Amino acid sequence: MFMLNQVQRQKAGKQFVDVGIAEEEAATMAAGLAKNGAKPIWYVAAPFMQRTYDQWSHDIALNNLPVTTLVYSASVSAMNDESHLGFFDIPFLAHIPNVVYLAPTSKEEHLAMLDWAVEQNEHPVAIRIPVGPLRETGVADTTDYSILNKNQVTQKGSKVAIFGLGNFYGLAEEVAKELADKHGITATLVNPKFITGLDEELLDSLESEHQVAVTLEDGVLEGGYGQMIASYLGNTDIKIQNYGVEKAFHDRYNAKELLAENGITVDNIVKNIIKVLD
Repeated sequence: MFMLNQVQRQKAGKQFVDVGIAEEEAATMAAGLAKNGAKPIWYVAAPFMQRTYDQWSHDIALNNLPVTTLVYSASVSAMNDESHLGFFDIPFLAHIPNVVYLAPTSKEEHLAMLDWAVEQNEHPVAIRIPVGPLRETGVADTTDYSILNKNQVTQKGSKVAIFGLGNFYGLAEEVAKELADKHGITATLVNPKFITGLDEELLDSLESEHQVAVTLEDGVLEGGYGQMIASYLGNTDIKIQNYGVEKAFHDRYNAKELLAENGITVDNIVKNIIKVLD
């Protein structure tokens, strides 16, 4: 978690506003600033962003204001109290019109997304700040994020397509490696980057050479990113396997154990893929 210390707050001067725990005020203030030509950056914890659905929908999204929102603690591996769960954010934000929700997998992607979000004037943009060890590629991300919903294929393969969203891109890489090492399968590996829309061109291209599409997301399964893909591919012959956590108020859990209980382990994912292929 990143917070501005006292020195940084003083350096920012009047550009820094601390609204305390009044998230609704923060959202409406950001909307008002954007409406008047400012470039507000709203930093908010996913567990508390739930208080602002009305402001997101009515103030920010309905007016299509270029507010940039940094969403932190959006993960099974963040806060684990039943009143502080951060993994309901995708069904929350992904279905509000006009909103662009991004899921970086590395430091370079995060910085590139932030630069684009602040510079553009077309949409409200939220960025799901990575939780866990932050990947650093050492290579600047040159993606043109104004081309909405364009996914990145990081490995071209066949039979299996794996979509590793944000925090779970590393898990997707592990699954792909296991498929290659133990089963001789080179899977197509996808870094979606965009949560709020689908790369329909990519999805359409999968049908000719793929039998299984697997989605991995660090959030609640129901209403999530994976089910958007399942709905789109529903009339094709591709089998869909969606992974996320059960919709429930999980309390004081161990993250690794909760993921295992929901089948989110490399061994289980690979086993279920092979079962379909066999």
